[in-house]
Amino acid sequence: MDEKLNRRPHRLEILNRGTGGVTGIQDVVSFDENQIILDTDMGLLTIKGKSLHVSRLSLEKGEVDIEGSFDSFAYSSNDSYRKSGESLFGRLFK
Repeated sequence: MDEKLNRRPHRLEILNRGTGGVTGIQDVVSFDENQIILDTDMGLLTIKGKSLHVSRLSLEKGEVDIEGSFDSFAYSSNDSYRKSGESLFGRLFK
């Protein structure tokens, strides 16, 4: 029940398939120029496209702005990711 109280509003906004913003972000799982995977309160969000770029990231606020050519957005369960307990930044700074 505490988890529901700590949730941030989750919003996905896309403009002309080239720029967008996502709120309600818990963590960045991975990113490269063809795919970005975000851990959100609604599940893992996988964004696929070309020339993808994270232009602004604020994990404190749970917000990310992205640019590029978007091809698809897909949600999946984040249970197995959260059980592993290791974030992208945790793996980078070992």
